[in-house]
Amino acid sequence: MPQSIAAPAAGPLVDTFGRVHSDLRISVTDRCNIRCLYCMPEEGAEFTPVARLLSFPQILRFVEAALPLGLRKIRLTGGEPLLRPGLPELIGKLTEPGAIGDVALTTNAVLLAKQARSLYDAGLRRLNIHLDTLDRERFRAITRRDELARVLQGIDTALELGFRTIKLNAVAVKGLTEPDVVPLVRFGRQHGIEVRFIEFMPLDSQDIWSLDRVLTADEMIRMLEAEFGELTPVPDADPRAPATEYQFADGHRVGFIASVSRPFCLNCNRLRLTADGKLRYCLFAREETDISGLLRDDASNAELQAVIRDTVWRKWIGHEINQAGFEAPQRPMYAIGG
Repeated sequence: MPQSIAAPAAGPLVDTFGRVHSDLRISVTDRCNIRCLYCMPEEGAEFTPVARLLSFPQILRFVEAALPLGLRKIRLTGGEPLLRPGLPELIGKLTEPGAIGDVALTTNAVLLAKQARSLYDAGLRRLNIHLDTLDRERFRAITRRDELARVLQGIDTALELGFRTIKLNAVAVKGLTEPDVVPLVRFGRQHGIEVRFIEFMPLDSQDIWSLDRVLTADEMIRMLEAEFGELTPVPDADPRAPATEYQFADGHRVGFIASVSRPFCLNCNRLRLTADGKLRYCLFAREETDISGLLRDDASNAELQAVIRDTVWRKWIGHEINQAGFEAPQRPMYAIGG
């Protein structure tokens, strides 16, 4: 990368490979109320002290500075974002007229039934719900919590309220979740929900990932076609979207986030802000930019924008999971933000 060339001071938020960035993932907490085996240890997880989490005014300040750079979408993540008190207040500010408008939330839905109404009233219309299985015992084995009933109640509540878009995200792990692929899609077809399968990635805190534990998109497509018929790529799909979407003959869609078997790095348009105020140009990045100090010192829009541009400008070509030189990030997924 040509480090001697400075990031452009104007124009689109672009990196040295010409990728334009318009999608921001904001983690509001690193805490979670389940303990998925591919993400967190059952005990002893280390969390950021609450006092060091970005405040909502700081998050809004960052978004205000980033908007003129071409920001178009925000996804709120965690940890489990519904553990953050006052979340509807933040959503209300982000969705009010003149703000970003296109806001989504990723949640495990354990607390969704109780909070869905306040989220909807605040202006939220898009949900991504993490659900790997409909089998109670397998859910308990994966998450180390017996919360499937509450997750399903949360989905029912969201459907009743009329959220515009609800998608299910399922992590696909070979030797564990094969029995869940067809039932999850059947559930999605019955409820008008798109299921998106995420290939198991090396982001766990316990080093259990290996390439032979990745249940690939191609393998899952074969399973689904054997049950429901041919899947064809969705025409005119957004090439920058992380999920590759397919549809059945009846139009129902299913997506695959195939970060391992089909890396989409060359189309990536995302950057991430962690709950403790670090800006990352990639989920797998081994470097990050501290934004929290600038926000505490009430930096100007120009100062924040310069740092954002520089961070994106330094973005690498991709994570190289399948190459010998790959190194996992120093922080686990829950500390980075989903």
